[in-house]
Amino acid sequence: MTVDRIERETVIEAPLERVWRLVTEPGWWVASEPSGVAVEGETTLCENEQYGDFPVLVETVTPQTFVSYRWASAFGGQELTSDNTTLVEFTLTPEGSGTRLRVVESGFAALAGSEELRAKAHEDNSGGWVEVLAAFTKKAES
Repeated sequence: MTVDRIERETVIEAPLERVWRLVTEPGWWVASEPSGVAVEGETTLCENEQYGDFPVLVETVTPQTFVSYRWASAFGGQELTSDNTTLVEFTLTPEGSGTRLRVVESGFAALAGSEELRAKAHEDNSGGWVEVLAAFTKKAES
């Protein structure tokens, strides 16, 4: 059975405002270039030279605290539907002189397709978040 969620946290030595500005670029974790600003209900096509294009829907924006998106990482380039997306949530909390960033991606168990597809999507994204957060931390701290 597919594990349904991925949870990661990191403390970034950067002010909350800077981290917020970066996490509110739709699809920042997959887009090769910045893709605008998060506006609830809007979908942005995030282009990635290596993995293709991914539509990203902005679900919720709570300024300086929380932003969530839907994307179809296992179905690159496809239109977003209720059975091909996972929910990616970013929660920001001030911590000392820095910012704690918590990432939760959920919904893998409900993806359409085989158990193998769901398990691979979870595995790929589990490893991906480690790399993405390391690069994001470096960018935010510079």
